[in-house]
This record gives sequence, C-alpha cells and structure tokens, in this order.
Amino acid sequence: MKGAAVDLGSLQFPELTAARHTVLESLAAASTGPDAHSILGVGQSLGAEVLRNTTLLDQPAAPAYRIYSGVLYDALGYRTLTPVQRRKAQESVVVVSALWGALGFADAIPAYRLSMSVSLPDTGTLASFWKQRLAGPLGDRSGDSLVVDCRSSTYGAAWAGVPERTVAVNVLQERGGKRTVVSHSAKHTRGLLARHLLTRRSSQPSTPAQLLKATREQWPAELTPATSRKPAQLSIILQG
Repeated sequence: MKGAAVDLGSLQFPELTAARHTVLESLAAASTGPDAHSILGVGQSLGAEVLRNTTLLDQPAAPAYRIYSGVLYDALGYRTLTPVQRRKAQESVVVVSALWGALGFADAIPAYRLSMSVSLPDTGTLASFWKQRLAGPLGDRSGDSLVVDCRSSTYGAAWAGVPERTVAVNVLQERGGKRTVVSHSAKHTRGLLARHLLTRRSSQPSTPAQLLKATREQWPAELTPATSRKPAQLSIILQG
C-alpha cells in the first residue's frame, strides 16, 4: 500500500489527539516486548503486523473504509455504492476504534493490529480508557440524530450513547420456533442493514420506530423500547 503517513490533526474528533498519542506510544512499547503477542492476543503468524505497530506514524495511510475489513464491512460493500451513497456513508458512518477512539469513515489511517479488549501499559483496558474520553465527542457528533449501533459488545463498552436516541442491533437465528444468538451472521447482517440504510431512497430513520419499519423492508424484526439505562434493542430475526 502506498500513500502519505497519517496526519493526526486531520482526523475527525481532534479533541482525541492527545489520547491517540498516548495509545500509539503504549502500543508501540507493548509491540516490541517478548510478550507482545500475548498482550495483543494474536498468534505468532501475525508477527509482521505486530512489528508494524511500532512505526505506525511512518506507515502509509488510506481511508478507513479501505483499512477496516471483515464480514460487516464486506456486507456494507462501500466500493459498490454509488457516489451519492458513498458520500452519505462518509457523512454518517463513525467507526469506534481501539487505537484512534473514533473516526470518520473517510479518515486516512495506517493498518494496525489492536482490539478494544486489550490492556496496554499506561492505558489499561482500552474500552475503559476510551469510555472516559468518547462521551463528549460522540455525544456532540450524534446530537439529536438517531444512532444505529452496529458494534459488538466489546466495542460497545467504550461508548454507550444516549438511550432514548440509540438503537442497538441484535441478530437472532430462528429454527423450529427456537431463537438463538448468532455471532458471525450477526456481523454480516449488521453490515447488510448499514448498506440498506445507505442505499434506500427514503429519508433516514430518525426514531426507533422508523428504524424498525425500514428494517422490516428486508427482514422480520422486533423492537424492545429503551429504558433509562439501556437503549432500544432492534432484533433482526434470521429464519431457517
């Protein structure tokens, strides 16, 4: 991959710059030690990625929508969106990150290896580290808009959102009248939901009820209302 190095000052949520420096330095220190793979929770086969963690500020950067991979991002399918839909994605998608705290979808960053469940020297568990720092920036960004939360529970621990303006997306498998929680399919389905919301011609949902209606255009779904401490829960039901 070719490109200029990351410019921390150009990333969205600039108030997180100092915290990003702290995590970058702590990650570089942890990645040079003999127990680096154990700390980061990765196998020896990822040695090159762990080594790259020590020089991230010098590595080529690319937009976040190119750096992040996995079934959710594959299902969202940024590259196959129209220009208008891509612009909508860049304006509306926020990525919560173990290294950067939070990013815009078009922010240019280097590839790295770090999970929100990791505990680093000088930071402790990253979910707890970022929880103290994301409330203000992400609260300001979301404003009065509806937040459709497609994160896993590990990343959800870093920022809770305002319950009455947030909907957490769950995915259940139904077979023979019995429902079970799924993991791999959940990520894929959340990505498909994000794509559906980006590509549908109707206006974006602004309430949990409107989100439920939009979701039912593609899947059976149910909505559990928010409580004072817990956001509304949108459950997508996969049949068979």
